[in-house]
Amino acid sequence: MSANAASAVTGKPSGSGFRIPKVPFWAQIITGLVLGVLLGWLAREQDISWLKDTLGHIGDIFVRLLKLAVAPLVFFAILVSITNLRKVNNAARLAGRTLLWFLITSLIAVAIGITIGLLTNPGAGTGLTPKDGKLPEANGSWIDFLTGIVPQDVITPFTELNVLQIVFLAAVAGIAALALGEKAKPVLTFSEAVLELLQKALWWVIRLAPLGTVGLIGYAIAGYGWDLVSKYATFTADVYIGCALVLFGVYPLLLVTAAKVNPVHFFRGAWPAIQLAFVSRSSVGTMPVTQKVTERLGVPKEYTSFAVPFGATTKMDGCAAIYPALAAIFIAEIFDVQLGIQDYLLIAFVSVVGSAATAGLTGATVMLTLTLSTLGLPLEGVGLLMAIDPILDMMRTATNVAGQALVPVIVAAREKILDHDAYTSATSSPIDEKPEQGPEDRRVPLTA
Repeated sequence: MSANAASAVTGKPSGSGFRIPKVPFWAQIITGLVLGVLLGWLAREQDISWLKDTLGHIGDIFVRLLKLAVAPLVFFAILVSITNLRKVNNAARLAGRTLLWFLITSLIAVAIGITIGLLTNPGAGTGLTPKDGKLPEANGSWIDFLTGIVPQDVITPFTELNVLQIVFLAAVAGIAALALGEKAKPVLTFSEAVLELLQKALWWVIRLAPLGTVGLIGYAIAGYGWDLVSKYATFTADVYIGCALVLFGVYPLLLVTAAKVNPVHFFRGAWPAIQLAFVSRSSVGTMPVTQKVTERLGVPKEYTSFAVPFGATTKMDGCAAIYPALAAIFIAEIFDVQLGIQDYLLIAFVSVVGSAATAGLTGATVMLTLTLSTLGLPLEGVGLLMAIDPILDMMRTATNVAGQALVPVIVAAREKILDHDAYTSATSSPIDEKPEQGPEDRRVPLTA
């Protein structure tokens, strides 16, 4: 038998046997972070404008590619997720329990945000004044929020990327499909096929996350530098500490007490989604990975396909709870406005009810303006936080996505539909594109 034939039988490469090792996706992300910081620092210190512009273009293209799939992905994911509930026993009960746990965790997160803000006074000693603020280009109010749910037509929500209206259209279509029954089967088959197509395309974008990391982090450092960060040091630390307390304190506690499972297994299984969320700053962009890690943690696919898309557009412990609570206190201190107990109760109410306004996109400006307008605080305060927002949004989104995977695990465990063997055996290895393939099929892991 020849050497080549022998190598073909054993599956080993012929010749020298040298192969370029595959780099784990998490290592690619870390490398992108480090390289982005170094290039951003170099561009700022040496005043290299072309390098700063290049980093900006790289990050912008990555975010645009993510947003490109957002509108159709949200529509078909919500539509299919609602219709998938017909395959689940006690669907209404599961949906109700999911919403309940969304509310519970949001209340806990906003309470932590308010507590940290009251203890640290993030607006004190910054040197910032009301003159440093400016009105945001877009803002939100309760009237805008409530009337904005229903679109004027079916085209504008997609062209203007109004995710809340897209969710409304998808929910109506999904409920109508359920009511039609077998007559809607061709539409559902088409929707499921389009959803798989979109997720496949989004996987290709996700593979570019390490490169996008270089651009996003590098441009932030080159444009803002450490001087700006120092002005917001307390506020930035508060956001990161608040998110960390929820992510590594509250969530594990809920897993132990409510779900009665080991939280270590959860973080090990959910890690691919959490790290991608940190980089992409998009819950919707991370949604395909979040759904796959949640299934890998033992949550039934039929329930996951409802809970994760629903959570990706409404479950925002970082952006809609911790952040607006801290930001409201920060802005009130800058503008010398005293907040009372009723104001803090309003912050909690807005965080729970208005979280859908964040819509799973990068940033939380609409949610913040909604909070400020409810409290009667100057909307110019939003301008104070825009410069630092990209740095804050990384940790906020990571917390959001972790919560979006957490709640289905808790509900599944309490409803006794969680596969505990799958949960305990979940690993942090890269997510395969087609986990349902057999062992004889070639799988393509999330690595270069």
